[in-house]
Amino acid sequence: DEYQKRFPAYAHRHLVRPGITGWAQVRSGYAADLEETKVKVGYDLFYIKNLSFSLDVQILMRTVWTLVSGSGAR
Repeated sequence: DEYQKRFPAYAHRHLVRPGITGWAQVRSGYAADLEETKVKVGYDLFYIKNLSFSLDVQILMRTVWTLVSGSGAR
């Protein structure tokens, strides 16, 4: 996998179950290239290291705001 070769910590993203939304999604949106993917992987690793109920609440609130405000639309 190209991402695994370029980002050694990429596989750590699979340590947590996927969900509908996430810290990387509410912080950076769609990754159009490798540099943006690197940023999103960083956010995913931050989430894994800081896993908590309060972080999940923050993600939920940002997701709701994005949906209501339309700020995530392209």
